[in-house]
Amino acid sequence: MIERIYILENVDPVIFYGVNNSNMQLIKTLFPKLRIVARGNVMKVIGDEKESELFLKKIREIEKYCEEYNSLSEEVILDIIKGKAPAVVKQENLIIHGMNGKAIVARTENQQALVKSFDENDLVFAIGPAGSGKTFVAIALAVRALKNKQVKKIILSRPAVEAGEKLGFLPGEMKDKLDPYLQPLYDALLDMIPGAKLKEYMENNIIQIAPLAYMRGRTLSDAIIILDEAQNTTTHQIKMFLTRLGMNAKMIVTGDITQIDLPPTATSGLIQAMNILKGVKGIGKIEFNKKDIVRHKLVQRIVEAYDKFDVKRKKEAQQKKEEKQNTNKTTDHE
Repeated sequence: MIERIYILENVDPVIFYGVNNSNMQLIKTLFPKLRIVARGNVMKVIGDEKESELFLKKIREIEKYCEEYNSLSEEVILDIIKGKAPAVVKQENLIIHGMNGKAIVARTENQQALVKSFDENDLVFAIGPAGSGKTFVAIALAVRALKNKQVKKIILSRPAVEAGEKLGFLPGEMKDKLDPYLQPLYDALLDMIPGAKLKEYMENNIIQIAPLAYMRGRTLSDAIIILDEAQNTTTHQIKMFLTRLGMNAKMIVTGDITQIDLPPTATSGLIQAMNILKGVKGIGKIEFNKKDIVRHKLVQRIVEAYDKFDVKRKKEAQQKKEEKQNTNKTTDHE
């Protein structure tokens, strides 16, 4: 009789063990000669050496499946322990499997282009309207790289620019004031990584979510770095951010140049950066449009309505300007 210890490192024990420990109970029935005790992420197995070795081999396979698909069913456990390959439905343009095994795919041509550009470049600009999936796909690509051990960490950032509200009037300490600006990033991560695992990643700084100001002075290596809402960066901020890029690192910069919340006198750093860096080798640019909007179908109609309103307003402003010029010419002539 020997005793072995196995530690679940890459999965959430809640998913692995199943509802009311149903998965663990099944595993125990399939290895009746062993005494198996599981607490947290630690499993202790006592029994015959050969039987224990087989148990540990199968547990590694089950853990690997659970890590990749973020789900685990009794059918999968039975297949793996019986030596059969679990049935997997192949998804076209798959990026990763999110929570409960949900396939996260590049759904539109431009989302697919972002995936391709990310593979080919170290810096990618993803520009487009709200709901086009640019940030979600960017985070999925970062999570995929982390899972595949291509990088050691993910760094997500946003400029803390008010869209009508003032930071000083929000309750709480500075973290509490900034968290609402970073919430969309948390939401996306929770769609892809189990809550317990995400908490562990964040406590160990494997995944970092921070305001743009916290990037100054850092060199970001072995990481995927995402700057979201980049249209609200100043020219100095985006230059500072882009020059943080270190070895074995990639950046994705996302933004919507129709939703700039900077003061009217300020220039958007995103617009300036794209003009300055146009044609630079190693930099990709994907422009999303209304056809890429993958939220509620009403979002696309809202965006189109606002676009029409903006065109109409610009046309009216131009007409007023021309009328004023004509009036001034007539007055001068008289």
